[in-house]
Parts: sequence; C-alpha cells; structure tokens
Amino acid sequence: MSRVQEKKKKRGRWWKIPLLFVSILIAAGGIYLFTVYNGAKATVDKKMNEEVASIDHELTEKKVQDKEPLNILLLGVDERSNDSGRSDALMVLSLDPDHNRSQIVSIPRDTRTEMVGDSSHNGEQDKINHAYAFGGTDMAIQTVENFLDIDLDYYVRMNMEGLAEMVDAVGGITVQNSLDWQGSNGYHYKKGELNLNGEETLGYVRMRYEDPQGDAGRNERQREVIQGVIEKGASFGSVNKIGDMLDVLGGNVTTNMDFTVMKDLMLNYGSARKNMTTYQMTGSGTRIDGIYYLLVSDDEVDKVRSQIQGYQS
Repeated sequence: MSRVQEKKKKRGRWWKIPLLFVSILIAAGGIYLFTVYNGAKATVDKKMNEEVASIDHELTEKKVQDKEPLNILLLGVDERSNDSGRSDALMVLSLDPDHNRSQIVSIPRDTRTEMVGDSSHNGEQDKINHAYAFGGTDMAIQTVENFLDIDLDYYVRMNMEGLAEMVDAVGGITVQNSLDWQGSNGYHYKKGELNLNGEETLGYVRMRYEDPQGDAGRNERQREVIQGVIEKGASFGSVNKIGDMLDVLGGNVTTNMDFTVMKDLMLNYGSARKNMTTYQMTGSGTRIDGIYYLLVSDDEVDKVRSQIQGYQS
C-alpha cells in the first residue's frame, strides 16, 4: 500500500472515534434514564402508594386521562416523638390544565368543623386537624370534603421532618422573609431574601408565636416553601439529584397516586404550576370549654368553595 493510500485510510478512520464516543454517551444516558425511570416507578408504586376508601381511584384516573381539573389535599403531618400526629398543614391544591393555572388554599389547623368518617368521633365538632388523629387520611379527606362541599381527587401526605430532607435533596431553597426573628434552632431569620437548608426551612415553617398573624403567617410560609421546593425540584439543574429526591419521597410521602398518574400529571398538568395563586382562609378566634378554636363563617366557606369550583369550569 502506498503512503498516499495509507494516509487516506487513516483519514477515513478519524470519524469513528467521536462516533464511538457519542454512542457511549447515548448508551450511558439511556441506561441512566432507564435506571431513574425504574427507580422512580418502584419508589412510587411500592413505597408511596396507598389507596383510600374515600376516593374513587377509577373516577379520578379517568379525570386525569381527560385532562380535567383536579383537587389534591396536601397534608403536612408532624410526627415527632412528642406529637400525637395531627396534620399541622392542610391545603387544597387545585390544578386547571386548560388555563395553565393552579391555586393553593390553606385551611387553618384550629378551624372548628364537623368530624366525618369511620370513627367514634364522627359527627363531633372539633378542630379540623384532629380528623387525621381520629381516623387517619380517610377521615381527613372526608372532613375537608364536607367542610368545603367539594370533591377531592388525590391526597399527598408528607411528614414535616421529610420536608427538611427534601429541601436538602434539591440543594436548598430561596424564600422572601417578611419578619425578623431568632429561631429556636439558633438561626437568625433576617427580613428579606433567605437561602435556607433543610433544618433552617423546618424552623421557618414551624414558627408561629413570633408572628403577629399566628397560624395564618405560618401557613403562608408553608405555601412559600412548597412552591420553592416544586420550582427547585422541577428545574433542569436538579436532574442529577433525582435519586436523593426519590429516597426522601419514599421514606416520607404517602399518596393515592401511582406512578402512571404522576407521569400523566407531569406531562399534562405541569404548566399549571407556572401561574400559581394562594389563599388563606380566615375566621375569628374564640374559646369553647377552655379550648381555642377558629370559627370560619359560612360566607368565607362559600367564597373558598366558589374559588375552588372556578378551577373546575
């Protein structure tokens, strides 16, 4: 073979090197995505999924397939050793995919209402956050549905300790703090923009007594943190943190959504998070038999019901 022919042959081989490199990258990427997909599916379906009798799974699944608006109950349960397991946070998340909008309504934990569900406390008037302690997720769902006269399609229950782990998993979050206070964890929550890690976030959402708005102020911080976690978790920069996020979810979150439903929600309802509004239910505080309650007027309940139903039309 002549030198000219040999050089041509060598020049003809150069393209194989980058092609091989690209092929390896594609294969590695495919394996990674396959691993993440299977890991996510196993985490959701085997560790997180828990059906409840109060919600018709087939009906809600059809609503997702038809891209209809949905109502999701968000339960933040503080299960520390010195806590009885009441739901510290109660929110209704409404998703409207047709108009690319969503809404979070916070229900104050001390709201006095009728307990509804399979429990010896059924029919009693008590704080709405006691429904979870009396009858678990099912009773919490039925009590909220009865209180607002709405249908709930899904629920997501998260241990508040897990919220801190999730914040760390996504690399921290940024919030706009409207108050200045010294947390019991030793952290100084200065007024203005704050970059919080998990432990600092837990102190941020738990604080109530230093806030002039009390429970209403805490609910606002809880909504802000949830939005921050959603935005950070959904960002492209969090792709390499998916494994950590799944570990946190698997150990701290329970929901009646299976993996297929979650996938459909991400594909068809994801844009709804870009236009999110929040609302805090209000009422008047009073003491009955020495116990503090928040009395929410019928007008306020009607207003919130109309807000939620507005997302269904």
